[in-house]
Amino acid sequence: MFSFIFLNHPESFPIDESRIARIFEMISSSLDIPQHGILNIAFLSDYEIQVLNRDHRGIDSTTDVLSFHYFDDFSDLSADQVAGEIILSESRIVSQALEHWHSCERECEILIIHSILHILGYDHETDEEYDEMWTIESPLRMQL
Repeated sequence: MFSFIFLNHPESFPIDESRIARIFEMISSSLDIPQHGILNIAFLSDYEIQVLNRDHRGIDSTTDVLSFHYFDDFSDLSADQVAGEIILSESRIVSQALEHWHSCERECEILIIHSILHILGYDHETDEEYDEMWTIESPLRMQL
């Protein structure tokens, strides 16, 4: 199972790290994919996310979450090696929580699930990929 480190915390809502640990446990038990190493979790400004999105994905706009993995296979990573990064937009979390009528904490948790799945190799560029990712993501969201 991946471990995680928050590099910083949002200012406008709390993070319950025990709930985040539960998300990591749920994903680890749901997927037969090695998940060794650390995922860093950081909250950046929309501008910082836009720059990362532009420089790494060629998309010159902000987004709610970016996922970076540093390995294609996490089998041989030690517990203290950084496997990837989850970059979150606090302002997008707040606006999307309002839009979807749930808490900022829940929106953040949903985005963390989504991001971990990306780090593990799931995507949603095609309808088939979307269906596969949603089949995994949807039950995890329901367990929150």
